[in-house]
Amino acid sequence: MKRNMIYTVLAAMSMFALLIIILVTSIQIAIYGDSEYHFYQKEYEKYTVAKALDMKISDLMEVTEHMMAYLDGKEEKLSVEVPVEGKMQDFFNRQDREHMADVQVLFHKGRIVRRFATAVAAFLLAVLYVCKKYLKIKDRQTAGVQAKQWRLRTILFRGYTTALGIFAAIVAVIAAACVRDFSATFTLFHELIFTNKLWLFDAGTDYMIRMLPEGFFSDMAFRILLTFGVAVIILWAMLFIWNCMCNRKSSYMAKNR
Repeated sequence: MKRNMIYTVLAAMSMFALLIIILVTSIQIAIYGDSEYHFYQKEYEKYTVAKALDMKISDLMEVTEHMMAYLDGKEEKLSVEVPVEGKMQDFFNRQDREHMADVQVLFHKGRIVRRFATAVAAFLLAVLYVCKKYLKIKDRQTAGVQAKQWRLRTILFRGYTTALGIFAAIVAVIAAACVRDFSATFTLFHELIFTNKLWLFDAGTDYMIRMLPEGFFSDMAFRILLTFGVAVIILWAMLFIWNCMCNRKSSYMAKNR
């Protein structure tokens, strides 16, 4: 029983690392999944951003493409001249550049976290496999229904379900905070991840805060959550079906021996 618990803990830890991988990937897909940035254009139209900046939507999309390329490390400098409020000028000011440099670093750290989580998940799964394959079960009476507890697919399914439950509880708390007061949660998020106040913009002088209003970020948060939710549910369903089908096959073969 102790060994079975150790297997479950190892599986849950590896699956939790997998969920982190899925989360970071979901963020990347939500932000960069559409190469034409249709989501961004719809958001600009929804919040009448072009009108607020006295810009053409085509120029606004040019700014978006340049900004996203910069955050992805494909542009060295955050600078693009477009017609804004009736005159040709650089859309981004000094504070924009300094803050987005911090955001670029944050994106880079996200990739590092994903690579680290991948290494952790692979290592734990390898340890689990070795333990499962080479450690002998002391109690030789674990047969029949009890033996199913030791099958790798069952252990992985239980571990994933456990990790998903823990992760879901964390996400639920964050989601509840966002629903209750997104502005306060948004502010707390920035205070936790940034060591400066560069993220505090003045809508009167900073174009970027008018291009990306608070509503845009709440919609993006929902888009990320939806992408993540669909991915983890699909994976849970795959593990569940795999486990059930193999168990049925094993039971059928046992009956027909």
